[in-house]
Amino acid sequence: MKMRLLGDGLETSALGLGCMSMTGAYDVAAPDRAQSIGVIRRAVELGVDFFDTAEVYGPFANEDIVGEALEPFRDQVKIATKFGFAFDEKGVNTGLCSRPESIARAVEGSLRRLRTDRIDLYYQHRVDPAVPIEDVAGAVGELIAAGKVKHFGLSEAAASTIRRAHAVTPVAAVQSEYSLWWRDREADVIPVLAEIGIGLVPYSPLGKGFLTGSITASTDLAEGDLRASIPRFQGEARAANLALVERLGEIAGRRGATPAQVALAWLLARASWIVPIPGTKRVARLEENAAAAEVDLTDAEVAEITAAADAVAVVGDRYPEAFAGMVNK
Repeated sequence: MKMRLLGDGLETSALGLGCMSMTGAYDVAAPDRAQSIGVIRRAVELGVDFFDTAEVYGPFANEDIVGEALEPFRDQVKIATKFGFAFDEKGVNTGLCSRPESIARAVEGSLRRLRTDRIDLYYQHRVDPAVPIEDVAGAVGELIAAGKVKHFGLSEAAASTIRRAHAVTPVAAVQSEYSLWWRDREADVIPVLAEIGIGLVPYSPLGKGFLTGSITASTDLAEGDLRASIPRFQGEARAANLALVERLGEIAGRRGATPAQVALAWLLARASWIVPIPGTKRVARLEENAAAAEVDLTDAEVAEITAAADAVAVVGDRYPEAFAGMVNK
């Protein structure tokens, strides 16, 4: 697979693998552990070398799965994980916490579960308003100096926060939702990343599955499926949003590709420092997504896809109201 550069030194495959759903996310039940390990190892065979997890996924179980799956290939891959939450003695998430002493504890647990001596990209999972970002960046800088972390990242951080953090410890990448279905960061964060030289790692690059065409107006989302609580997946909003999927399908048909592949190829065409991390629990979807790295869109096709997205007004918020405070403005 083609390679890309995030920040000033983190080279990764053009597409990574988001592993969150391997411990349950959109569906009620998590997949079988052996199945998840098989998907991760198949990704390595396909040339994917960038894997995304977090201590809060599970909590903790996701890192353990990723660690077991990648242990035989550790020197061939890059692992990204995240800190930024506190947990009680039973392992229950008690909320945001990015105090330096909490980061120091978190990294030790992540290293142990990931069966490694270093984390290639260590993100603050969400900005903690109670802790100055300069303190966070300084704490991660100490971990880099100690060799426990290779690169510093931020997730869902505002442009001003990114600038402040980068002034203390260079930020290699910012993770944010970004897709044809949600492009708000084009107005604020993405220009700053281009200016400073920071990579962008889009999560939910397929709109939580919506852009694949697998969800229709009649799809019944199971109880417990996160998407059932997201406004843009509900009722009339979902029906209206399908106009974008239909247009994407038309363009994909002309290219002999799938809607998912065209949606990922569009992201790759936006900038050489964008590395999407589509997540999946299924080998077939993994193989489909990985093939998107070979779909080279022309400038005219990129313009057509962008115009199609511009013409469709997406209806509904991207998160339930309860999640509103989790995004740094």
